[in-house]
Amino acid sequence: MVERVGPSPGLGLTSERARARMLDALRAQGVRDEVVLGAMLAVPRHAFIDSGLASRAYEDVALPIGQGQTISKPSTVARMLENVVRGRSAAALREARVLEIGTGCGYQAAVLAHVFGEVISVERVRSLHEAARTHLRPLRLSNLRLAFGDGHQGMQAQSPYDSIVVAAAGEAIPEPLLLQMQVGGRLIAPVQNADGAGQALHQVDRTDTDHWALTVLDAVRFVPLRRGTR
Repeated sequence: MVERVGPSPGLGLTSERARARMLDALRAQGVRDEVVLGAMLAVPRHAFIDSGLASRAYEDVALPIGQGQTISKPSTVARMLENVVRGRSAAALREARVLEIGTGCGYQAAVLAHVFGEVISVERVRSLHEAARTHLRPLRLSNLRLAFGDGHQGMQAQSPYDSIVVAAAGEAIPEPLLLQMQVGGRLIAPVQNADGAGQALHQVDRTDTDHWALTVLDAVRFVPLRRGTR
């Protein structure tokens, strides 16, 4: 079942200066896409983590969010999105439908919603799914919908997708996700290396109905992509 995130009162806590410093750090690391940087600036990362960790919200670190999961480093989120949007016009981004696998706390889903016209995000852990809904509601992102389910299966009913972003590392990219890509679409996902030592970011472009092109990008570190729901 897909649930639309509805509106509620806005956040009382602001952190524009901290987010601006985060953007300076991202630019220093080579992030250049202004659409991505603008989305990172727009989303209050501190609103997605425990209050005890709020002082570290804009550092370039992954932080725990419970259930053995983490919120990705800002630089990881930015680099993944840069690869997704590369070569696409602003008009194309506004029309694009994107699937995210692994909502987690909801932070990356919020960033995606500031870049793309429609975002559907799937989470397999019920408590994280509910927490993400709580975190996201104040942001009033009418183009973002959350779903509870097994990310290995994607969301067939809303396919095809112009982009798919996977926020957990599997041994391979699940076939249903490949089949739910639009021709001309792009998937970004961390994948475990064949030797079991480390992970790398994989970019898959669907070039035709029966053809997909793989590009292996940077080394990354993500939590495992697991099956089922709980």
